[in-house]
Amino acid sequence: MLGALALPVAAATTATAAPSSALTSQSCNDPGPWVIGTKAVTIRSKASAKSTAVGILYRGHKFTVHKTSGHWRYITDRTTGVKGWVSATYVYRDVPMCLD
Repeated sequence: MLGALALPVAAATTATAAPSSALTSQSCNDPGPWVIGTKAVTIRSKASAKSTAVGILYRGHKFTVHKTSGHWRYITDRTTGVKGWVSATYVYRDVPMCLD
């Protein structure tokens, strides 16, 4: 006779549906908004991991991407006003996936 397996219980999260107009306003090929893919990323004075840190861009902050250079983004953190470079590993466009 087999015993019951004890599995961890996952907490359910509540999701809200976006209005249908929000779903159709962006095509599958167009990149979405800029996102921060980690809790925080260091803002640097130059597009180099060895350059001076001038601030920290946190996930909840509003920011503007002005330009890109290789694997770096030049941003303004609109929450703090700090300008500088962040790694493209952590700041990137949200790209929707569409299934045919």
